[in-house]
Formats: sequence, structure tokens, C-alpha cells
Amino acid sequence: MIGVIDYGAGNIGSLMNALRRLETQALLLKDPAQMQHCEKIIFPGDGHFASAADALSQSGYDQSIREWIQKDKPFLGICIGLQLLFDSSEEAPGAAGLGIIHGTVRRFPGRKVPQIGWNQTYASTSSKLLEGLPPNSFFYYIHSYYVLPTEESVIAAYAEYGLQYCSAIEQGALAAVQFHPEKSGTVGLALLKNWLNR
Repeated sequence: MIGVIDYGAGNIGSLMNALRRLETQALLLKDPAQMQHCEKIIFPGDGHFASAADALSQSGYDQSIREWIQKDKPFLGICIGLQLLFDSSEEAPGAAGLGIIHGTVRRFPGRKVPQIGWNQTYASTSSKLLEGLPPNSFFYYIHSYYVLPTEESVIAAYAEYGLQYCSAIEQGALAAVQFHPEKSGTVGLALLKNWLNR
């Protein structure tokens, strides 16, 4: 069973539709206790870093997510689900992220934000998430902030928007992306299928 975390924010509907197109049964999780019934977890969403972090803390998802990832169980973060894995964000000074991946989230300098639309994405040769996809595929992005990992070894893909930035990470069974695979057409479905088959 695939569990999709619903913490009260984010675009859940399009992800559930994408999973149905892949003929994958998914459970919308309203409580962290439901995670125990799942083999894999997807953490989607959009919104403000501090609001999302507070929602995770209030619901108890923060500790449940940490424990899940510490056990190296399959986990996919999407958009804010990537950013919240980090220590902190310039969007909300003083607000703490989950601290699972060390580094910060920074605002794009000197560019119109948010970045909205399709952007070319350059996979690392070691990426399992983007394996077999067309080289330098285009995915759909909408964000004003980007992640900056302390350790470059976790970076699975880059994109460019005024600068080259990390757009996907992988570490063990943990994967997370800044773009929205559920809104990225055929190539997005192929990425989700890659993750489901891992």
C-alpha cells in the first residue's frame, strides 16, 4: 500500500489521479498512525515553509517521518515535501525543518519568482529515480526557493533558473524532487513508476 500524507495543505488531488493512472492503490493518510499500514510513503504539497512545518509538528507527522526515513523505508517528497527535509529556509527564518538532509532552502536571487512552468532537468549518472527517462527531461515547476544541500553526494538532479540548483535528491530509500511529477505528463508518470518499482 502506498500512503500519501495529507497534512491539510498541498495539491493532493493531481497526485492521487496520477497514481490511479498507474493503477496503483494509494491511501490518503489523515493521521501518522496510518503510516504503519503502508510500504511506501509520498509526502506532496506546496505552501509556506513555516506553516507546513507547524502543521507537521501539530499533527505528529514530523517525528513519524523522521522515524520512517531513519529506517530507510521508501519515501518520496514533492515540492515542499523536499524543502521540509532540510534544516531551515530563508522563507521562514527561525522555523525548523525536519533536519533529515543537512542544508538550507534559499530564495532565487535577482529573478522573478515564483518560477512557473516547464524546466529542463539534468539527472546525475547515479540517479535511480530518473533512470531510463529521456536525457535532460522537462518537468513542471512552481517555486520561489531552492534547496542547497551541505553534501553534494545527495544531489540526484539539477535545473537552472538564474543559477544551477539542486532539483532532486536521493539517499538510500529516500528521494525527493522540487518539481511536480504528477503535473509533468508522460515523463512525470515514468518517474513515479520508477519510484514505485524500486
